[in-house]
Amino acid sequence: MVSREQKRAALHEKLQLLRSVTNSHALDDTSIVIDASRYIENLKEKVERLNEEIASAESSSVHNPLPMVTVETLEKGFLINVFSAKSSQGMLVSILEAIEEMRLTVLEARASCTDTFRFQAVGGEVI
Repeated sequence: MVSREQKRAALHEKLQLLRSVTNSHALDDTSIVIDASRYIENLKEKVERLNEEIASAESSSVHNPLPMVTVETLEKGFLINVFSAKSSQGMLVSILEAIEEMRLTVLEARASCTDTFRFQAVGGEVI
């Protein structure tokens, strides 16, 4: 059977754990619980803000789902720019395959695909 003193010690230990998890500086039990309640409310607000940001980002990507492609003719070659608001798997491979199918010579290329997708290539005359 668990004594009253053991229950009190276990409760105190749990409150101290709650205090450390919520970064509370409170000393008495009631203040620790109040700080934990505020901490939880702040977390809920952060989750709501993040969900709103995700929804906003998803709706903006719906407005611009296709990549924007520009091709400029240079004196002896071409410049290709591809931009997409959202990076998608396989996009770079598809672009390189299209360049190969058209038998274009790429002299220099740069690609970035972290959050957005960007590709720029400078090419020479057709092979």
